[in-house]
Amino acid sequence: MSRRLSIVCAMYICAFGLETSGCSNLANSTIVPRVDTNAIRGKPQSAGTWTTKAPMPTAHAFPGAAVANGVLYVAGGSNGAKLNELDAYDPATNVWTTKAPMPTARDFLAAGVVNGTLFAIGGDSGVTSNKVEAYNPSTNTWTAKAHMPTARYGLGVGVVNGILYAVGGSNGSSNFAMLEAYNPTTNSWSTKAPMPTRRYGLAVSVVNGILYAIAGQDSFVLNTVEAYDPTTNTWTTKASLPTARLYLTAGVIKGKIYAIGGSDITGNSGEVDAYNPATNSWSTKASMPTPRDGLGNGVIAKKLYAVGGESIASGYLNTAEAFSTH
Repeated sequence: MSRRLSIVCAMYICAFGLETSGCSNLANSTIVPRVDTNAIRGKPQSAGTWTTKAPMPTAHAFPGAAVANGVLYVAGGSNGAKLNELDAYDPATNVWTTKAPMPTARDFLAAGVVNGTLFAIGGDSGVTSNKVEAYNPSTNTWTAKAHMPTARYGLGVGVVNGILYAVGGSNGSSNFAMLEAYNPTTNSWSTKAPMPTRRYGLAVSVVNGILYAIAGQDSFVLNTVEAYDPTTNTWTTKASLPTARLYLTAGVIKGKIYAIGGSDITGNSGEVDAYNPATNSWSTKASMPTPRDGLGNGVIAKKLYAVGGESIASGYLNTAEAFSTH
């Protein structure tokens, strides 16, 4: 059983009081039951549209995903076994190709791109990982980079001004609020101000040089949103996500953050909520066709591509769906 499936099972056991002890730190949670906000608010199905795209060659749940030069790369993850496969999607042709495998098979990792190079960071390779491996699309090769100071999985990564910021995560016994920054030019790490709220399974996005940490889980599933300004090395609390969830994903279209999917006590979510930093407010958009958590995403030409993931009903997924705001 995958780590994610173990967590889901434990969440259900703990939440309903069927077991009073033996739940790990990742699951001994006071889960806040999900309110069906879609029904309450009358989800406006016209608020964006979804289309189905070519499926991935391999199902990837809990991968690292990022866009380089108009191509979406999906690295690692799990399909029952930990993967080192790297699949690349070209939206211009709606075709996937398989690239050179990542040196270290792992899931629950994060990824970011600086100057066209993909960086795969942390995760779980059988042990909690601090590995950083960089992929060069022009040569189809990987190189090992300086290890992240703190080994962790379920972290988020955002890029601001050529620096990768690795935030949150867990090592299986402790959840983290830490923020560590990687400079590819010097191949070195530095420690920054920690998040106010420790968590793993969060989503991270960047708008106008500000990094946003969205939802996740600590002792319970969160809807907390906190923003980091690298110029002042400070965090501020923002308007909460409408629905608490973990292992969601998020991407930016036209200066707004779209928080997509994830999971909570009721199961997998297809919910899509858009955050406007200018007004510090959320609005609800058209639901993703395939509810899931542990998915990856990338934004290309103002479309968000939601790929892979896991669902309690269908298991590991190779699904690819694209969201457009118009």
